[in-house]
Amino acid sequence: MGKPAAERRLSETEAKAFGGMIRTSPQKLNLVAQLIRGKSAGEAVALLTFSKRRIAGEVKKVLQSAIANAENNHQLDVDRLFVSHATVGKALVMKRFHARARGRGARVEKLFSNLTVIVRERAEDKAEGAAE
Repeated sequence: MGKPAAERRLSETEAKAFGGMIRTSPQKLNLVAQLIRGKSAGEAVALLTFSKRRIAGEVKKVLQSAIANAENNHQLDVDRLFVSHATVGKALVMKRFHARARGRGARVEKLFSNLTVIVRERAEDKAEGAAE
């Protein structure tokens, strides 16, 4: 019994990974996500490995998860994967208080972000298929 399985929202050549509650602002996370959009999976991992930005490690984990999902769950060829979408969204905002001079207070907002990475398998080139 139970409910029928939900229909797959992605195409057959796509795989997705989601990173929630990443402790950085969406603006800063989007700068790192821009680095990998449209790049091949291997090149994107290399860029994130050597990036100086603190949050690049978290983005790399999400990307590697998407690659693993593509390989293990959807039987896609890892060598032909590229990052088709890297979407950044706003999550929770923690509000904190910072004491200031003369009895005043200032509000400090600690932002969290969500990251969704979708990798897609490149279509085989016609020339490649004819050469083999």
